[in-house]
Amino acid sequence: MEAVAVIVALIFAVLVALGVIATVRTVRAVKRGVDRTVHQARRTVEDTRLKARQFAQPGAAGEVAQLRLSLRTSMRATQDALHSAAPEDPSLSEALALFQRLSAHGHELDDELKRLETEPDKARIAARLPELRERTARVKDSADSLRFAAQDRARRFAEDDLETLSGQIRMEAGALRHWSDEGMDEGIGEAAGAGAAAGGRTAAPGAGAPAGEQPEPRAITGRDRDAWRSPGYSWQKTGRTESAG
Repeated sequence: MEAVAVIVALIFAVLVALGVIATVRTVRAVKRGVDRTVHQARRTVEDTRLKARQFAQPGAAGEVAQLRLSLRTSMRATQDALHSAAPEDPSLSEALALFQRLSAHGHELDDELKRLETEPDKARIAARLPELRERTARVKDSADSLRFAAQDRARRFAEDDLETLSGQIRMEAGALRHWSDEGMDEGIGEAAGAGAAAGGRTAAPGAGAPAGEQPEPRAITGRDRDAWRSPGYSWQKTGRTESAG
């Protein structure tokens, strides 16, 4: 009895442990989903604010907002493109590593632009704009280059796969047509052989007739008509014989 109790206790402990593990994983998954939703919501709100600031505040302040918006849009698009294509193309691992290094510069630049949004000295903002504009263009061009290369690579792979598939389909279609032509040739050959044999059998009765006398032609019956109409193809139905009377 003690052994049974120990076994039951162990089973209960294992079930409890499994339940705790499942609960922890579920909580973590829910937390990740909530964090992702909150992050996306904050990002959407920030982008909307930058768009409004870009048009509402002309001059240096509006240009700072425009630089932040273009930088964030390019970096996000490149990140999505690389992460979506990386599972199917392991060779993009190096591109992902380069993008991670580029992201560090992008975050640093975005923080500087964000600090300039609250800078009260307009002259200082105007003095910093040329350098920030150049850095933004460099980071944005690098991100766009990675994204365009990944997209071109994926499109090239799709075109190559389609070309290979089209070639295989053309070969299969040619093989099917070759099989069909052989079947037709065999059917025609069988029909020609059957016609020659029938002609030999028809000419046999008149072979022993005296010279100058022609045998009367034999009437064509329904069986003969059916034999003429049906050349003997394997996929056709056999002709139905006509009953006499």
